Amino acid sequence: MPASVVDRLRAAGCVFAEDEARLLEAEARTTHDLDAMVDRRTSGIPLEHVLGWAEFAGLRIQVEPGVFVPRARTELLARQAVALTHRAAALAPPAPVVLDMCCGSGALGAVLAAAVAGIEVYAADIDPVAVACARCNLTAGLVYRGDLYAALPNGLARRVDVLVANAPYVPSGELELMPREARLHEPHDTLDGGADGLDLVRRVIAGAPSWLRPGGHVLVETSEDQAEVALDELRRAGFTPRLARDDELDATVVIGGP
Repeated sequence: MPASVVDRLRAAGCVFAEDEARLLEAEARTTHDLDAMVDRRTSGIPLEHVLGWAEFAGLRIQVEPGVFVPRARTELLARQAVALTHRAAALAPPAPVVLDMCCGSGALGAVLAAAVAGIEVYAADIDPVAVACARCNLTAGLVYRGDLYAALPNGLARRVDVLVANAPYVPSGELELMPREARLHEPHDTLDGGADGLDLVRRVIAGAPSWLRPGGHVLVETSEDQAEVALDELRRAGFTPRLARDDELDATVVIGGP
C-alpha cells in the first residue's frame, strides 16, 4: 500500500492507520478513488461511512452516511439473541419470530436471519435513512418506519419470540464526551437517551409484553452503570430479569423472560 496513505491517516489521528489503509485500498477501484476516500476519512468521516459497510458479527453490514454504525460491543447482544432464537426454534412450530427494534442499519436482524434458518424477521426505526439502509441489509425481512411499536402491524402482536433493541442510551449530558466521529457524523437521535440515558429503553421494555408471545424474551443493550435500573424496569413490566456482561467488549445486556 502507498506509504503516503498510512502517513496521511496517521497524521489525521487514525490509531489503526495501517489497517484502515488496507481496507481503503481494497475498496478503491482507482488511485483517484483511493485519494478521495482518504480525503473523506482524514476529514473525520467514520471509516465505515467511507467504505459503505461495517463488519459486525462476521457479516458485512451496509451503512450509509447519517446511519448509526454498529459497534463491536453490540455483538454480545447479537450472541444472546441468537442463543434464545435457537432455543425457540428447537420448540414445536411455528418458526420463531424476531423483532429488531430501533434497528438502525438492521445489523442485529441480519445476524439473526443468518444464524437461524427459517425465522421471520421484522425491524423498525423512526429514521427514514436508517429504514432504507435496513431494507438493504434485511432482504428477507420486513422493515417498518415509525415511533417504536406504533410502526408495527397489529398482526404482529403477541407473536414475537425474541425482541432485541439497541436503543439510544447515552445520557444527554454525556454526548459531548463521545468520540468526535460519532458526535459529528451520527444523528444525535441515535445516541441521545435522555437525562439518564434510559428514556427509550423504558419505552421498549414497557411495550414489549404486548408484542411477545408467552415465553418470549426482550433483550436491550445498556451501559454497566444503567443495568440495575434497567433490570428494575423489566421487573415492573412483569419479566424475570437477568444480566449478561462481557468485560472484553465492555458490553452489557439486560434480558427479560418468563
